[in-house]
Amino acid sequence: MNSFATKTIHLRDGSPEEKRAEIRDYFLKTWDTHEKLYEQLASDEVFYHRGDPLRHIILFYLGHTAVFFINKLFLAKIIDARINPEFESTFAIGVDEMSWDDLANKNYPWPPVDQVREYRGKVKDVILQLIDNTPLNLPIDWDNPFWIVMMGIEHERIHLETSSVLIRQLPLDEVVSGKFGDICKESGEAPANEMLAVEGGTVHLGKPKDHPLYGWDNEYGSYSEEVSDFSAAKYLTSNQEFLEFVNDGGYDTESYWTEEGWNWRNFKKAQMPLFWRKEGDTYSLRLVADEIPMPWNWPVEVNYLEAKAFSNWKSAKTGKTYRLPTEAEWMRLYEYIELPDQLDWDELAPGNINLEHFASPCAVDKFEQGKGFFDVIGNVWQWTETPITGFPGFKVHPMYDDFSTPTFDGKHNLIKGGSWISTGNEATKHSRYAFRRHFYQHAGFRVIESETPLNIQSADYETDYEVTVSCEQNWGDKFTLNASFFKELSYIILTLLEGKPVKTLLDLNADTGRLAFELAPFFEKITALDFSARYIRIAIQLQEQGYMRYVMKDEGELMLYRDVVLSDFTLGKNKENITFKQDNAQNLKPIYKGYDVIVAPNLLEELNDPKDFLSTIHTRLNANGYLIIASTYQWKDETRENWPGGFKQDGEPVTSLDGIKEILEHNFVLERDPINLNAKIKLSSRVKVDRLSEITIWRKK
Repeated sequence: MNSFATKTIHLRDGSPEEKRAEIRDYFLKTWDTHEKLYEQLASDEVFYHRGDPLRHIILFYLGHTAVFFINKLFLAKIIDARINPEFESTFAIGVDEMSWDDLANKNYPWPPVDQVREYRGKVKDVILQLIDNTPLNLPIDWDNPFWIVMMGIEHERIHLETSSVLIRQLPLDEVVSGKFGDICKESGEAPANEMLAVEGGTVHLGKPKDHPLYGWDNEYGSYSEEVSDFSAAKYLTSNQEFLEFVNDGGYDTESYWTEEGWNWRNFKKAQMPLFWRKEGDTYSLRLVADEIPMPWNWPVEVNYLEAKAFSNWKSAKTGKTYRLPTEAEWMRLYEYIELPDQLDWDELAPGNINLEHFASPCAVDKFEQGKGFFDVIGNVWQWTETPITGFPGFKVHPMYDDFSTPTFDGKHNLIKGGSWISTGNEATKHSRYAFRRHFYQHAGFRVIESETPLNIQSADYETDYEVTVSCEQNWGDKFTLNASFFKELSYIILTLLEGKPVKTLLDLNADTGRLAFELAPFFEKITALDFSARYIRIAIQLQEQGYMRYVMKDEGELMLYRDVVLSDFTLGKNKENITFKQDNAQNLKPIYKGYDVIVAPNLLEELNDPKDFLSTIHTRLNANGYLIIASTYQWKDETRENWPGGFKQDGEPVTSLDGIKEILEHNFVLERDPINLNAKIKLSSRVKVDRLSEITIWRKK
């Protein structure tokens, strides 16, 4: 397995040329290992199958990691041209299903496998040329172009693991054994587990900005917590231990489950872990590409809901208080046994991690790591009680603004410790990955015993400054005398469309959702898109929960706390008519077409090529459909060649409206004179920016 093993890179030491060579080698090993994973598929036809019905087909993930490189490098202006815009839309966004019973249709125009492989080859060449030729200055930090290269590499390593989980869920006859390393051959009876004392102490979470290893944005910041003494299981919970819960009717006893867990159990009709198989009284275990007799001494792999039910069952049976550790308690255990971080490992990893030992889990008593504890890192991930949120000082990385913030919803719990296939950043001390509680990874759990009440940090109030400014522009009229631009715009839209036979609408700059909610009672279907998941998740929270909260800058360090309840705005009626999605208006997926109305609210000025958008948007509209544009015409300086107007040509002024008319007149008729609407942006309680947005309505010929 050592041919797959690679440690992530120290980004602050050495010479630029040494670092360039390290990154090149790290990229190639990552790329090759990921492609090696798919050799386990029995044929190319299997690429079009879903391992999980709520996830994309396998082919998506082959294309996605390559597309990610191009999209991020293009966004960061490190490269100036795309390779295949269609692929870079189709393969751009993965699926984090909103619920275990989300059965939304996901139809995409999937290309042939060979075309995706060819595309990957082109991307590989681009990345290698970039690594070889881009000036490299140390240290490599957030603003360094090589940080984006590392972002792409570490992103691909994440999908090495998540794709292996999807392959594991394919039918056994669709995979081929022995193509991706050697599974563990040792199995037997599980050792008796026992609880060992862990001395409490102060835990400092979050890594500093000058940390030498690559990190995702949620890892940074600073948070301290005093952790009380607790006891933790010597071993991860084994298959044999979990069998006791199964045999004792654990899956049929509602009192052991949370409400969410019991609903999931009933929906799935679950009676045992997903990867267990049973024929008569004989159990076996499904691995990625093998099915083997049940190794009772290996760790059980379950979702959080099952792990929590087991803990509650164990508490009920013993009269003691068992639960899963919090993130801080897991870190305290890590530090208590004095485990080294990845760069300080000896020649081999200290556990079944980083693809250094097996291509599967192994016995829970194989790797002791200190003070009698086994598998504090490695073998399988460990569920925690902690829903992920940002630490104080958390900042979104501008080139990947939807890596973390969509998970700050109280529904994604952290997993810690890594698994046998966790590599790169995943196998570091500070890694913070979170999944929905019904989700399956190569993840199990360790119970702790503690009477200390859970200390769970929550992100009740949105604090991302750009998002809070948007929230105030959308929803701040509830708290001030300032009118909401989006509410006023909705009145104008409804007036312009009065008496017209329109049923479907596409909102191409949904922001935090106000316009869509205002228009929902008047349309049978509204699709509301925004480029940034940071904004769209606020709208989704309002749709799902009926409320959201954000902070508004007051003055100096003072903040105003806003609680937005949809019903207080007399909104929420027909909210089920709205579908909120993340997408790029400049590179829309083919599925977004056939609308009666398209609204582009203050969108044109955000686009890199508004002329291209204007010349193609008619293809998304039905015959006699309407395009409504609201724009301040505040064009980006760096996209001067793509401005529709706002300049002199042959010595004469060309207004933005003149330029838009010239582009649209081939496919549209201007219905009436423009209307001007104030688009006030409130940066704080005392600082406002006034903008005037011009609204035009165009009918498709």
